[in-house]
Amino acid sequence: MQSVLNALRVLEEVAARQPVGVADLARALELPKSSAQRALRTLHTAGWIRPAGGEVTRWALTTKALQVGRRATGELSLRDVAVPIMEELRRRTDETVHLTVPDGESVVLIERLETSKPVRIILALGTRLPIHASANGKAVLASRSAEAIDGQLAAGLEEFTDTTITDREALLAELALIRERGYATNGGEWRSDVSAVAAPVLDEVGSPVASISVNMPTSRMTEESSAAYGVLVRETALQVGAALRQLPERASGGPAAGR
Repeated sequence: MQSVLNALRVLEEVAARQPVGVADLARALELPKSSAQRALRTLHTAGWIRPAGGEVTRWALTTKALQVGRRATGELSLRDVAVPIMEELRRRTDETVHLTVPDGESVVLIERLETSKPVRIILALGTRLPIHASANGKAVLASRSAEAIDGQLAAGLEEFTDTTITDREALLAELALIRERGYATNGGEWRSDVSAVAAPVLDEVGSPVASISVNMPTSRMTEESSAAYGVLVRETALQVGAALRQLPERASGGPAAGR
C-alpha cells in the first residue's frame, strides 16, 4: 500500500514541478531517493510520465491524465488527430510545438512536443495563456466573430510585459493582420523570454476549436524565422482542421471553446 501511495504522491509532484529530477522529488516529498526512483519507474512503465526532452534524469507527465479526465470533452480525438501532424512540424522547425484549446479568457495547453535544443521553452500541461497576449490566444481570438471579440475586449487588456498590446484599437488592428496572413505572433507579450507563432484550428463553420504554435526563446526569434514558421504552423493547423472534420463526431475544442 505504501508503494502505491508513494507513486501517487510522486505523480502529483511531477505534475506540479515538471520537468523535475529524482533528487528534487525526493527532497520535496521527504522520501528516500531510492523510493522516489522506484515510483518514477512504476509511473513510467504505466505510461503516466515520460523523460522530459529525451533526458531520463528529468520527468514530465504524459497526456494520460488528460485523457482520463477529459474523455467527455472530445479532446482525446483532437489530440489523436493533431499530434502526428504536429510531429512533422517539430521535425521541420526543431522548436517546441504546443497544442492549446480555448477556455474563456485564456487558452489551455493540452500537448507539448519539445525541441532537441538545450535552450527551450518549457510550460507545464494545463498552463493557461492569456488570449490577448499569447500567439495561441490571438490566433483563436482573431478567428472569432466581431461580437465575440467585443465581449472579450470589454473585460480590459491586462499588461504582462512592456510589449503586451493593451490598446483596444491596436489589438483590433493586430487581429485583422492575423486574419489576413493566417497566423499570429507573440514577441514576448506574455513573458519577455517567450516568443511564438500560432495558427487556429477551425471547425466546419469556421470557429476556432484549438490552436497550434511553434515556441522558442525570444532571443532565437527573428523576422525571417517568424515568417517561415508562420507559414508552416498555418499549414499544420489547416491539416489538423481538415482531419478533424473527417471524424464521425468532430472533436470538441475544450471546456469552453467559445464562438
